[in-house]
Amino acid sequence: MLDKTGTLTLGEPEVVGIHPAPGVSTDRLLDTAAIAERPSEHPLGKAILKRAALASLSPAEPERFEYTPGKGIICGSAGETIAVGSRALLEQLGINVEGFDPATASVFVAREDRFLGTLEIKDVVRGEAGAAIAALKRMRLRTVLLTGDSADVARHVAQQLDVDEFFAEMLPDQKLDKVKTLQGMGRRVAMVGDGINDAPALAQAEVGIAMGSGTEVARESADVVLLGNDLLKFVEALRVARRCRRIIQQNFVGTLLVDGAGVLLAAFGVLNPLVAAFIHVTSELVFILNSARLLPGRQLASRIARLPRSGGGSCWRAAARLPHDG
Repeated sequence: MLDKTGTLTLGEPEVVGIHPAPGVSTDRLLDTAAIAERPSEHPLGKAILKRAALASLSPAEPERFEYTPGKGIICGSAGETIAVGSRALLEQLGINVEGFDPATASVFVAREDRFLGTLEIKDVVRGEAGAAIAALKRMRLRTVLLTGDSADVARHVAQQLDVDEFFAEMLPDQKLDKVKTLQGMGRRVAMVGDGINDAPALAQAEVGIAMGSGTEVARESADVVLLGNDLLKFVEALRVARRCRRIIQQNFVGTLLVDGAGVLLAAFGVLNPLVAAFIHVTSELVFILNSARLLPGRQLASRIARLPRSGGGSCWRAAARLPHDG
């Protein structure tokens, strides 16, 4: 399961369209949204503030500020209540948002129970995201996109990257419920994310993977933290982990077979101590050489990921909880 903003995309969105409601100026719409976003650290908020600066607007500091993850912001300015966020947030406040174009609506803006319009914000998909998704699918992993954005935005990204399935307008608790639902169906889930919204799902999944530039909450909730933001590093880490798991299984089964056969032969007097020692040492040498096949990837694996909470073998144990290719 994959988050969108900051995971599949660069997390540096831009305002590409301002769509005011009838009787509302573009400056009033943009200024109102910028007031609410001034204290925000969300990538969408930074995009709005950047566009306001380009328009030479100087938004006031809000008098109060309340952020609901996955929905948006409710704040106060000049004695008026401002709501900026998802359609669900405005509808929750009883504000009529009819008349907008779903294809261009990313952020909804209202002031004093009046719908002012929408802002169209787009993010750039990471250059390596398509290759990473394709590689995961070749490894027989089903890819699912979870995002708090609108269905149109989610559909566009999902089609662009050929993601198997997507779910839009997801709140943090809904992402968590989706992970639990899949687990209840017997699926093993890996969650990749970077934001506060993703933390509950990261903690619930069998394997939680946080992007290196993600929030501290996301990194603490994850089992694996990527160094940097290249999704191909996650793919490579999974490949190394699977290879390690296969070699461990080969050595384990080989040891049981050799030792079991040796015990049986010794019990029937077929083996003398000298031959038994030779077989034992030879088999151990074979297993050591088999393990040595991992050595070229050891430094690569150390550069790919670090583990914030567990010991050095946790990456491989985490990968073992995912479907493997034998």
